[in-house]
Amino acid sequence: MNGLTGTVAKLYNVLEPDLKISVVRGKYFKADEIMLQKIKQIDGVKLVSTTLMDKALIKNSDRQALVSVKGVDKSFIQFTNITSKVKDGYLGIDDTKRNNILLGRGVANQLQIGLTGYVSELSMFSPIKGKSGSLNPEDDLNQVYATPTGIFELNEEFDYQFVFVNLETAKKLFDEPDRVSAVEVICDKDEEENVQEKISDLLGKDFIVKNRYQLNDVLFKSMETEKLATFIILAFVLIIATFNIIGALTMLIIEKKKDIKTLHSMGASAALIRNIFMREGLLITAVGSFIGLGLGLLVCWLQIKFHFVTMGEEGTFIVDYWPVEIQLKDFIWIFSLIMLIGFFAALYPVRVFTKTDLVH
Repeated sequence: MNGLTGTVAKLYNVLEPDLKISVVRGKYFKADEIMLQKIKQIDGVKLVSTTLMDKALIKNSDRQALVSVKGVDKSFIQFTNITSKVKDGYLGIDDTKRNNILLGRGVANQLQIGLTGYVSELSMFSPIKGKSGSLNPEDDLNQVYATPTGIFELNEEFDYQFVFVNLETAKKLFDEPDRVSAVEVICDKDEEENVQEKISDLLGKDFIVKNRYQLNDVLFKSMETEKLATFIILAFVLIIATFNIIGALTMLIIEKKKDIKTLHSMGASAALIRNIFMREGLLITAVGSFIGLGLGLLVCWLQIKFHFVTMGEEGTFIVDYWPVEIQLKDFIWIFSLIMLIGFFAALYPVRVFTKTDLVH
């Protein structure tokens, strides 16, 4: 489950920042140079980018698609890995003097756009703010022409929903010369929480600052819930397995019945005798857990190294093999759970049977 969560996070890392600043009410806000400089001066901030995004209609001859158009500046291109995801053509949106557009593979397929040979310009339409009711509907729309320069592939969610243009083109399309929809921040990984808090204090209650996981909280929370459910199911399996400990200790106590009486006659207290068998139970549990965790670590390492468990035919999924990520906290949680279950499993036979033997 860690591997799946990490894989999904890497997909979103390509296009999303560490922190995203937006307004609580409305879509747009003014991000002047003074505001941006104050953010840049916060310790831990590496890059600051302004973006303008909204829905728009794109047409190619008789084909059209409603997509999210994101206008980005050069800083956005610097801190994302979007260039590595361009499969056809080239980036193009770093040229601020031209209205170029970078399309997702899904959008390009909808519009039947190919980059081999002659490439025609696309028409982008967005409603003119404060204007409606014209006899000709097109009079109520801003229209901007853009040239496709590249096609990117990430995943279906992005490929069928997003296109990218430079910030100047987006300002023309959405008729927003002075405002942006978000300020995106890249910061040092170990300073992310601290930077988020400082930006929130700086900008006040009118702005909201979210990290990458908060931007996709439904997705990541559902994955964490799946992981928790898996952990609980395996915990029940461990509880059933602990009946082996109960049985082993019961047989051991019966076998050592004479020894228990001898120790008791020599002055050993009931607490001391119980202690001996409790330690025996915990020792069995600890040795078993270390062996199990060691085998689990070996299996994980073999999967990471040799990819024995595949996801089907090559190229069918985002990754060709089941992703595995080893985290120390999982080993700590599992070991703690095993020892806790082992303690209660040992407690019952030790308290019941040693008491019976000592009395008789």
